[in-house]
Amino acid sequence: MPSVKIGLSLGDPGGIGPEVTLKALFTFSNLPEADYVLFGPRSIIEKEINKFDLGVKIPDYDPKKASSLPQITLYDIPYPLNSLKSGYPCKENGEISFTCFKKAVKEAKKGSLDAVVTAPISKESWKLANINWAGHTEYLCQDYPEAIMSFFSNNLNVALFTHHMALKEALKKIKKKDLGDFFLRLDRFAQKATKKRFHLLVPGLNPHAGENGLMGKEEITEIRPAINAAKESGVQVSGPFPPDTVFKKAYKDNSKIVASLFHDQGLIAFKIVSFNEGVNVTLGLPFIRTSPDHGTAFDIVGKGTADPTSMFEAIKLAVQFSLNYRINNSL
Repeated sequence: MPSVKIGLSLGDPGGIGPEVTLKALFTFSNLPEADYVLFGPRSIIEKEINKFDLGVKIPDYDPKKASSLPQITLYDIPYPLNSLKSGYPCKENGEISFTCFKKAVKEAKKGSLDAVVTAPISKESWKLANINWAGHTEYLCQDYPEAIMSFFSNNLNVALFTHHMALKEALKKIKKKDLGDFFLRLDRFAQKATKKRFHLLVPGLNPHAGENGLMGKEEITEIRPAINAAKESGVQVSGPFPPDTVFKKAYKDNSKIVASLFHDQGLIAFKIVSFNEGVNVTLGLPFIRTSPDHGTAFDIVGKGTADPTSMFEAIKLAVQFSLNYRINNSL
């Protein structure tokens, strides 16, 4: 298998990011063969290694030093342990989590990394640090405005037309031209990452998908015309389906993606069936970006009970999709 290089940003150091990252890298026997670069403070990494008795040493990352064997190295971003505040959002942790992420993305933009896997950050910590992006995806969208937030698992695949915004603002964006463009991008980007075509299932906005205009007309005026336009361009897309039944059509069928119109419409269903193994994937970047489908879990920090499965799945998918990008780089 061709070697790929995966960057991992440590997330909010006061959350479970350091724990799930190290567990994913060092406690699974079937970690994919790749070069891994951790972006985070050595002080925190070594504290976690000692806490979980992992018995490993991580050498410093040297971009000029080639290795014939897969390895795990550390891009050290200094942070004094006495500044660490565990179990709640704070400015200092927001600053360091953003710095780790930004440096990993910078390396990926340069072509030094094939993918970036991001451990969970606290949006509130970012806000306290005057970082004005609602999350990883929004930061990436400033340079890659066509990027799409999507979620993959063995049980269900979902993509979001809108994500981190107030519902009343999201509803204003449901217009046939923009929605049709979203279907085209989703079809193209998902194929590039996975090497296969998906059938897109589109939920309606209103109960019963509007019931032919009896409960709202957006399905008639905006959503159905967008679906028809995408079909004419060759996209396999159907709908609008009643929002309360569309996910049943895609459940355990990895040939389908539910193209949800707003954040909670897609993620309530996804997290019910895939919370411990789901992966957040930003489609439409020149590199792969994945993340576990959970947050910082401040309430269990320090207990050693954080489940690393979703982080491990995010790593696996980053390696797999990176290899697909190399094969499909002409798409």
